[in-house]
Amino acid sequence: MMSTKLFRGCGTALLTPFKGGEVDYEAFAATVDWQVTTGVDFLVPLGTTGETPTLSESEKLQVLEVTRQHAQGRPVVAGIGTNSLAGTLANMRLLQDADAFLVVVPYYNKPPQRGMYAYFKAVAQHTDKPVILYNVPGRTGANLEAGTTLQLAREVPNIVAVKEASGNLAQVQAILDGRPEGFSVLSGNDDQTFELVKAGADGVISVASNVFPSAVCDLVHALQEGRLDDAASMDSRLQPLFKALFVEPNPIPAKAAMAQLGLMENSLRLPLVPATAQTETLLKQTLEQLF
Repeated sequence: MMSTKLFRGCGTALLTPFKGGEVDYEAFAATVDWQVTTGVDFLVPLGTTGETPTLSESEKLQVLEVTRQHAQGRPVVAGIGTNSLAGTLANMRLLQDADAFLVVVPYYNKPPQRGMYAYFKAVAQHTDKPVILYNVPGRTGANLEAGTTLQLAREVPNIVAVKEASGNLAQVQAILDGRPEGFSVLSGNDDQTFELVKAGADGVISVASNVFPSAVCDLVHALQEGRLDDAASMDSRLQPLFKALFVEPNPIPAKAAMAQLGLMENSLRLPLVPATAQTETLLKQTLEQLF
């Protein structure tokens, strides 16, 4: 089993800033710098939060390059998943300079478990780099079951971790109980990070750490150090932010929050649109209580 020590702690699912309809690489570089200086353990560009389905190949390549240039040694995990093997492998070739790949369950297709197993195995066989499974049935319409995750973890050496965003705590516990040595389990839901890491998960790939990286990192690190009382207090403080960032589909609220903090424009690409006035007000109140 390949070492997963790089995939522990707090990883940020990075937003992609836009300005005038184009990727704002200056704002993106500043965002990565902020993530690094505030203690994030690894960086995850080109995922759902990064509006990746709306990016061109040249934009994806440049986003990865800027991330690598500003990562200061932090591992960079590129999202490459699509709903076809050919599309995913094309992204893998395009983004070959990443340290690892995050591969989502194929969306829309609704594959059976044996299809998911065959797909992820095929993806992993085309690279010697680490592959992280990403299960988010609310987005994909299909759930990667614990048994399939564990089969892949045991049988495919470079499948080294799973980002679990099913929301099913019993399913994640089954993975924790049955995983082989060295296989990393990462929360994909900010509001479940406390419970999952306390139960033995290795960290989080976080949306909220775009907005408040130091606090999310402190929460995860406190849990890893066994400071449960401190972590519980931090989690309680952060729960309103975790909830507010998902009152509309991610990354709509996160973009609005970052704009309120002056870190990027509140600009998204269709079919996503800016947050409603109600969401803007909620985020303003939430951020005022935190900062």
